[in-house]
Amino acid sequence: MATTLVQPLFPTSLAAPSQIRRTHRVISATHHMIRKRRYGHDCPFGSLPIYVARVAEQNPGLVEEETLTDIKTQLYQALKGINRGIFGAPSKKKSEIEELVKQLESLNPTPDPTLNLEKVVGCWKLVYSTITILGSKRTKLGLRDFISLGDFFQTIDVSKSKAVNVIKFNVRGFKFLDGKLTIEASFKIASRSRVNINYDSSTITPDQLMNVFRKNYDLLLGIFNPEGWLEITYVDDTMRIGRDDKGNIFILERSKEHLTIKP
Repeated sequence: MATTLVQPLFPTSLAAPSQIRRTHRVISATHHMIRKRRYGHDCPFGSLPIYVARVAEQNPGLVEEETLTDIKTQLYQALKGINRGIFGAPSKKKSEIEELVKQLESLNPTPDPTLNLEKVVGCWKLVYSTITILGSKRTKLGLRDFISLGDFFQTIDVSKSKAVNVIKFNVRGFKFLDGKLTIEASFKIASRSRVNINYDSSTITPDQLMNVFRKNYDLLLGIFNPEGWLEITYVDDTMRIGRDDKGNIFILERSKEHLTIKP
């Protein structure tokens, strides 16, 4: 058994450095998850890491998939009850979410997303963002009393290099009038993981909602304007994570909604 403890996971003559590094990440993340789940805190090193290492050696792909599922489950649990973070979240909760995001990013199954744009095409629903509407901004926009925020959707059309963001609203003062802010933008690939984004146009419908926001329209647009660049740090078949040039984090899940992008 002593020999097993000191042997490398792969013989150096057989394993490429990248394979060793990636498996090490899987083992580290899996070990962390199991310790947290089983003991509620970090446990002393013992037989558990060796067991995880042996599983990873036998089927590293399976271990990574299970690890990603575990982390995503914990992330969705952490996101409960904070309304996408749009009105802020406790610092402890934000730190917890940030840590889980970093774990997912370290295991990104699509390391070159702009070379695999079929992974990002379609409609996505925002589940968390560090963009917040607080204090006077929230008051001016009426989001404390008579206006409620609905879902946030983003549709990406790779063939047109276009993205459409839709933010839905409900206005209680107009017999529960439903409306939306639509922001259209174009993007250009800047690197294997980054795109540059340019604002094209925006509209608010119906007209009654535009009348509500008209005085503070620039403020509203300034909050949700996507101008700048976006780094796609994680993407799989159901989840996408991005970080922008302003330091914000965005977590989106794939949606069955269908939003049409105009030519």
